[in-house]
Amino acid sequence: MLSLAGLGVGFLVGLTGVGGGAIMTPLLIFGFGIPAAVAVGTDLLYAAFTKLGGVWSHARQNTVDWRVVTRLASGSIPAAILTLLVLKQIEASALHTNLEFLITTTLGVALIVTALALLLRHRLREAKFTRLLPWQKPGTMVVGALVGVMVTLSSVGAGALGAAALFWLYPRLSAARVVGTDIAHAVPLAAVAGFGHWQLGNVDYVLLGTLLLGSLPGIYLGSHFSTKLPEQILRPTMAVLLMVIGIRLVT
Repeated sequence: MLSLAGLGVGFLVGLTGVGGGAIMTPLLIFGFGIPAAVAVGTDLLYAAFTKLGGVWSHARQNTVDWRVVTRLASGSIPAAILTLLVLKQIEASALHTNLEFLITTTLGVALIVTALALLLRHRLREAKFTRLLPWQKPGTMVVGALVGVMVTLSSVGAGALGAAALFWLYPRLSAARVVGTDIAHAVPLAAVAGFGHWQLGNVDYVLLGTLLLGSLPGIYLGSHFSTKLPEQILRPTMAVLLMVIGIRLVT
């Protein structure tokens, strides 16, 4: 069943481009009863592995702006490390019973924000926020830091949310370069956050291998069907689904 779940999520990722964490983490928590911390930690390493191929493909097509990736990572990686240190302190203290609540609430907020980013994606792409150009470098680092915290706590946010922020900050970047840059940043962030969760004991290796067994062929199949199904239907449907799940988690 877990391999089939990986196949289905991989297919949706290949089909819509939405990060696997937005779908996989809630599925593991609600569908399979996996503890929230283990679901997040395992999904982070799952995302790092599954997106490696995407980075290689975009790099070959020259659709990665490594300067922007560096700016994002200079904010996100330190923020992820600091968040992991806070999580370690929480687990070692009397507040560890609140850790599950913290993770599920952050996950819910991240899903709602991701849903909004999906719904507003075209408007952001068409808008010209040239007044933000002087604030590109510090703004990118701040966005990276916010994404780093959100991804470390929920495994969600490096996909649609990161891309939406790049449309704002870099209106001259093509859509393909925004996607490629966003994926290239997501891999090291997910790897660092996933490694940190591994040290905290929040990674299930059997679960990770089982999910990858299904998701890798699923992503391949989904990418081939992505050109045959209308994006105008897929993205709003996905956004509504994520919005419902997000509201369920925060209420």
